[in-house]
Amino acid sequence: MSMNLIAELTAIVGDKGILTGEDVSQRQDGWIGAPACSAQAIVRPADTAELSAVMKLCYEQDQTIVVHGGLTGLVNGARTTSNDIVISLERMRNIVEIDAQNRTMTVQSGVNLQTVQEKAEDEGLYYPVDLGARGTATIGGTIATNAGGNRVLRYGMTRDSILGLEAVLADGTIISSMSKVLKNNTGYNLPHLFIGAEGTLGIVTQAVLRLRAKPLGGATALVAVEDFESLSKLLNLAESGLGGGLSSFEVMWHSFYDLVTGTERHRAPIPAQSAYYVIIETQGNSNEQEQERLEMLLGDALEQELISDAVLTQSDSEREKIWAIRDDVEALFELAPIHGFDVSLPISAMESYVEKLQAGLDARWPDNRLIVFGHLGDGNLHVIVTQVPASDKKGVEELVYGGLNGLGGSISAEHGIGLDKKPYLQNSRSPAEIALMKQIKQTMDPKGLLNPGKVLS
Repeated sequence: MSMNLIAELTAIVGDKGILTGEDVSQRQDGWIGAPACSAQAIVRPADTAELSAVMKLCYEQDQTIVVHGGLTGLVNGARTTSNDIVISLERMRNIVEIDAQNRTMTVQSGVNLQTVQEKAEDEGLYYPVDLGARGTATIGGTIATNAGGNRVLRYGMTRDSILGLEAVLADGTIISSMSKVLKNNTGYNLPHLFIGAEGTLGIVTQAVLRLRAKPLGGATALVAVEDFESLSKLLNLAESGLGGGLSSFEVMWHSFYDLVTGTERHRAPIPAQSAYYVIIETQGNSNEQEQERLEMLLGDALEQELISDAVLTQSDSEREKIWAIRDDVEALFELAPIHGFDVSLPISAMESYVEKLQAGLDARWPDNRLIVFGHLGDGNLHVIVTQVPASDKKGVEELVYGGLNGLGGSISAEHGIGLDKKPYLQNSRSPAEIALMKQIKQTMDPKGLLNPGKVLS
């Protein structure tokens, strides 16, 4: 990139809007352990019009672009090279409007998820997308990756909470589809092209978020389950018994629960000697009602011998302690190097998948540790392999992803493809699908300037 381009970019965004030199290399290209940012500059537009002008200039000069949001992704989707410039939306943090009557919130992409949740709550409303990185992850990033999280079972992925959005294309064209209505069958659904596209088709600048009625009450339990068959029966019982109120059904295999409750950070509410541990959460009109409903469910489950032990939380602090066990992914980092995966598959195939995977790992790395947990209600498992050398990453990937073949599963349930999963895309997508994806990319970004090398080769 010429000094001339830096000068022209600075003319658009001002001195405050551009970082160069050490200000760039002091930043990272992702979450914990990611390399330093190696881009030539970080451009920080203040609004959509500035971004459009920046993109037009970059398009004319064939300049590649990588977008940075909160950088909490786990698939190297924001990795830079020394040829790139980074577009960061960190100055675009306005909440444009909250429309309580229509239950919508219009925001710029740089707002973080927690801020959106809190602002919705102030209005007696609710933004249901939730994940551990809520304080850092930006709305633009959650849209680009179609983030999932802890409540997908009831409310769906990010895609299900977006009514409209605005995006800037590679050539600077602004596409504004800022609809506030739930039903809008007017030709192709353009906002959905950008959701989950990981910044390869355009840069999302604003979104109309769909808010829900705030649940007025809830109840949470932790239960122990002895075998997988009981686990899937328990899920069915919870879905029917909680009358649509079930919002979370989070399962921790013994390997995960034992590890996390074995640290000084947590006291095990139930002894770590069962095969599975489940957090069941229900939301509804009042704490009393949901508590009663959950108590009845647990009684039925005990009677049917689907659970062997249960703790029903009695306060917010008890609830938080139970969720802190499930959310304590940091306990895994102490086992570095770790190989982490995020897959989805039919519930009926999970038990045999994990058993086969364990056998495959044991055959090659007898000292391995396999740690599993996940959002079982929506078919999503997080699979962590430790005590296998970092240099054997490819071998582990082949076992984890190869085991999904023929099961109708996915190599990525909620983290996207980025760079890390690109070699395995054909495990989940047919040649015809990949060819169509490449055609869409070619049409919308003919010069291949947006997040080059990610998702598709």
